[in-house]
Amino acid sequence: MSDRPYNVLFLCTANSARSIIAEAILNRLGVGKFRAYSAGSQPKGEVHPFALQLLRGLNYNTSFARSKPWDEFADPGAPEMDFVFTVCDDAAAEVCPVWPGQPMTAHWGVPDPAMAEGSEAERHFAFAEAYRMLNNRISIFVNLPMTSLDKLALQRRLDEVGQNVPTAG
Repeated sequence: MSDRPYNVLFLCTANSARSIIAEAILNRLGVGKFRAYSAGSQPKGEVHPFALQLLRGLNYNTSFARSKPWDEFADPGAPEMDFVFTVCDDAAAEVCPVWPGQPMTAHWGVPDPAMAEGSEAERHFAFAEAYRMLNNRISIFVNLPMTSLDKLALQRRLDEVGQNVPTAG
């Protein structure tokens, strides 16, 4: 790892909600230390309006938000990723492209708020809950002592963060 900000890619099949939310959170919490991106294996082509509404309501600038294919980040000239996190079970089960630089990977599964049923309030709550889960995991991630952990210890911690069971040490 170098002195530049760590590049992190969040993957989800549609790249319309969870991965977009994670990108926004990490770019805020990790400013200067991390640079987040998001993409999908089968991008929906638009960001879910509830995701945009949630982020705007929390004072995030959403001008970055765009549903895009993960191929953009496997092409020559794309930013080299240090970390790649899947945030949905479907993307975790798919065959991902080979990422240049062999980034560290982990699965941080979060229920898909876009699939929530019920009243509009219940659907908005599903987005708020996805945000809460991602914010908790990303808050832990940005505070890991990256430079003092060897690669094996860092991988173990990333997997623990995905399970929301960080350990001491």
